[in-house]
Amino acid sequence: MPVMHLDHVAIVTPDLDLGSAPYLALGLQPEGPDEEVGTQGVRVRAFVVGETLIELLTPTRPDSPIAAFLEKRGPGLHHTAYRVDDLDAEMARLRSEGARFLNEAPTPGRAGTRVAFLHPKWGAGTLIELVEHAPGAAH
Repeated sequence: MPVMHLDHVAIVTPDLDLGSAPYLALGLQPEGPDEEVGTQGVRVRAFVVGETLIELLTPTRPDSPIAAFLEKRGPGLHHTAYRVDDLDAEMARLRSEGARFLNEAPTPGRAGTRVAFLHPKWGAGTLIELVEHAPGAAH
């Protein structure tokens, strides 16, 4: 099965504390400490909702893709992410279907994951991320 389930929804915010307020009001708590993903130039705060995470993203440097998104579009929905068992195989399968990726190979993601982003033009205007977790990882 290529896609297992919705892994997370990513929301860009200029400030993690400000962006967290609605989720805290809903009774959600951060999954753990904030995590910096240096390859993406982003700091992430994750909230667990069932099997899915809400990830709040804020840029850590002005040249990051998240900083550019925030400057151009403002805060809001950035991407949806889907969990897969074998990211390399799924990328190859999707390429054979004509998919376009923003990265040629998987890159490191939050919590030890490997990730790849599909081009929004291929995703009907939506940025889609594929996420492979380490064996036995909960989220």
